[in-house]
Amino acid sequence: MSFSHATASEDEDNKIVVTFNQDYTSLAVGTKIGYKLYDLKKTDKLELLYENNSGYTCIVERMFSSSLLATVNLSSPRKLQAWHFKKNAGILQHSYMNTILAVKLNRQRLVVCLEDSILIHNISDLKMIHTIKHIPLNPQGLIALSPSNDPCYLAYPAKNTTGEVNIFDAFKLENKLTIAAHDNPLVSMTFDSQGTKLATASDKGTVIRVFDTLKGSCIYEFRRGYARCVSIYSLSFSSDSLFLCASSNTETVHIFKLAENKPQEDDLSDMFMGAVKKVFQSASSIGLTSVGDMMNQWRSFATVRLPFSGPKSVCAITTPTSANRAPHVLVASTDGYLYVYDLNVVDGGDCTLIRQHCLIEDIGSPEAAPAQAAVVDN
Repeated sequence: MSFSHATASEDEDNKIVVTFNQDYTSLAVGTKIGYKLYDLKKTDKLELLYENNSGYTCIVERMFSSSLLATVNLSSPRKLQAWHFKKNAGILQHSYMNTILAVKLNRQRLVVCLEDSILIHNISDLKMIHTIKHIPLNPQGLIALSPSNDPCYLAYPAKNTTGEVNIFDAFKLENKLTIAAHDNPLVSMTFDSQGTKLATASDKGTVIRVFDTLKGSCIYEFRRGYARCVSIYSLSFSSDSLFLCASSNTETVHIFKLAENKPQEDDLSDMFMGAVKKVFQSASSIGLTSVGDMMNQWRSFATVRLPFSGPKSVCAITTPTSANRAPHVLVASTDGYLYVYDLNVVDGGDCTLIRQHCLIEDIGSPEAAPAQAAVVDN
């Protein structure tokens, strides 16, 4: 399953799925007895919008703030169900040849990912309109769909041995481009709200790259850490595309700041930058690695210290509202909690834990819940 916006616990006794919608205004929680939908417009308390006890829910996705939900039940893993939750009415049931690994929605398309194919539905009538066949085996169901209508891009791994990614125009139903994003296989990717940027991470987990989806060029490169490889669980842009957050199997969530007015490089400056990089690479080859790292690999602008490490999580940066005057970092974890942190958009630094919410009943408190964890991720 893709962990761009959703993740599932590996604890079979208390397995849950947590999923933000496209603009992070709601959170869906799938459990072994059903699923819940929470409103996130106010983070001081959680408002339960809908609850369904139809059985073990392994996928639940909402289309923005609409009443449309797409769910998959573990008892019928090949069947997609579309719901109008405000009317508590089913809209569609569709069965596929193999297990559904991921479902993504925007206002144009509903996309279903199987291990060896991707199926695209028109959102207005939910009819299947296209199939991408014979994709490289994708057992994790790793896909990303842009929230935007134009461009309406779909990303999926072009290979399962290296980090190449295909970008497909899901509206025009045609291939757009292929990006050689990483040397190692992809584990996470996400589009920004405009669909013009794609963030990617590989199974090495040390470098996160951001690509221009129109040209395929790498426009940002962020270094999550130096000392250890990690598993990136989630990548998420803020709605204004100025920040990118990343959660992993460590206790640290990294928030990176994208330059607000980064100039577009023309061909001449590209040549210059390439020459300078070669010089720095030569310096790195003789041990001056810090010089090369200074070129375009930036450390995180801000960090969240979670009270745990290991459980899968998804992260998001909220848009300021009348209720929440400053953006918050949200981390929903398969330990059954939603953690809310502040984000200083001027100075960055360590984010402070504001509050935590229990997402499922009959769950104990986290073993430790300090505002800041003692261990610093390198």
